[in-house]
Amino acid sequence: MPKLYLQRHLKSQWNVENRFAGWTDAPLSKQGLEMAQEVASKFSNEKIDVGFTSPLARNMQTVIEIHKYLEKYPFFSHIDGGKMQEQGNFDKVAENCTQFFVTEKLNERYYGELQGLNKAETKQKYGEEQVLLWRTSYTNAPPGGESGQDVYNRVTPFFKEFVEKELKAGKNVLIVSSHHPLRSIIKYIENISEENMVKVEIPFAGLVTYEFDENLNLKSDKHFTI
Repeated sequence: MPKLYLQRHLKSQWNVENRFAGWTDAPLSKQGLEMAQEVASKFSNEKIDVGFTSPLARNMQTVIEIHKYLEKYPFFSHIDGGKMQEQGNFDKVAENCTQFFVTEKLNERYYGELQGLNKAETKQKYGEEQVLLWRTSYTNAPPGGESGQDVYNRVTPFFKEFVEKELKAGKNVLIVSSHHPLRSIIKYIENISEENMVKVEIPFAGLVTYEFDENLNLKSDKHFTI
């Protein structure tokens, strides 16, 4: 039966500095790099057939760092042009590699005017209550940015078109992404209400695993786990 693995990226330098990262690239932090081997150990007995990630450096770097401790290497192909195509000579190296398809659809939530700002300083500027609303509300977006609902509307059509196709083919799929895209996938899979989305939190380097039957029905009553 196919499995879906949702892996949040390792902690980035901007995470350490408590900044709103959004679509801004920031490398993994020293703490993040030190977590790679532990995260990789979760996949030591698992078979990953295909992967998906975003072009943000912290996501692609997480894929690379994790695979340093696995028997296979990541082979990246970009799919934002339309169809999911294997590029280059993947067939020749497939035995030693896992294909990862890269798409901006899996980018983190866009924080607009808040991107790059320190979160504590942002609370001083806009007020703690307003910043809390932007961060936790499903429908409220920061100035010039995306709401949780905007991310959901971006991610779920991609998930239905590309990821469900692989799962229906019986493949185990790994998605390495940022917090809000992964939360959107969890909402879609578990049909979580907007009001309860505030309870869905994935820590840095956190892993959520789902197992499905041939009709993509969840096999376990216990779904959202870390």
